[in-house]
Amino acid sequence: MTALASPYKLKTEPGWTGNLQLEFERNQEKTILSRNLHKGPLVVQRPLYPEGKEVCHTYILHPPAGIVGGDRLVIDATVKKNASVLLTTPGATKFYRSGGRLAKQKQHLKVAAGATLEWFPQDTIVFPGADAVCETRIDLSAGATFMGWEILCLGLPVNKKHFTTGQLHTRFSLYREDKILFLDQLRVNTEQDLNRPTGLRGFPVTATFISTNGNCDILDTIRELVPEEQGAMFGASLLHNELLTIRYLGHSTFAAHALFAEIWTLIRPQIINISACAPRIWAT
Repeated sequence: MTALASPYKLKTEPGWTGNLQLEFERNQEKTILSRNLHKGPLVVQRPLYPEGKEVCHTYILHPPAGIVGGDRLVIDATVKKNASVLLTTPGATKFYRSGGRLAKQKQHLKVAAGATLEWFPQDTIVFPGADAVCETRIDLSAGATFMGWEILCLGLPVNKKHFTTGQLHTRFSLYREDKILFLDQLRVNTEQDLNRPTGLRGFPVTATFISTNGNCDILDTIRELVPEEQGAMFGASLLHNELLTIRYLGHSTFAAHALFAEIWTLIRPQIINISACAPRIWAT
């Protein structure tokens, strides 16, 4: 990934401003959505319990269906002690051509002791000509568990529309007790950044899966998997003796999602002692 000075000297005229604040807590044997404040075009559906009361499935909705120049979306979610939550989205997040204005989306996710958060948004598609910033920060207390992925597509490879114009800055960070465990940044300023050996190597799709509470046996199981997409690059490692980190480079968000869903299905029983129950929205 290239490390460049910030290129974002763009117009900042107002666009859509969306803020979503969520809190989940354990009420006896059930995880409930105890706080739900929203402003602008960010809302959630009612909590769902497809696998019983313990895990609360919640879908984050963005009714405009796309992010354009000037838009600013902020999601702030807190999972309190011993609660268990799965957050996902009903469709892809799309950053459209910005017209010279910066578009931003930020997520701050906090997980308390004994709590579990599974963060599985559908893919993010950055259209040619978009000027976008995407930031995700996860803060874990001691004893908190996190599993999550982010799947990013630059351009529209199916339509042969490459990300030849526009700019992108992504940042994904994970902390435990204010100590950094994982930090990943990607900056794309020019088409050449997509093809660098230290960047995306010409692949339009890059994806990362992160899970705490990992071990060497789980890592070996993951490394035996083979991506469906021929020619895709896939690797897994174990950091800090617990943090599973899986990387994917390819041409298909569907293939990345399929691989990560398979990984989740394999490791979830070992990470949180519950069998995988895929959100119904993934099948639509």
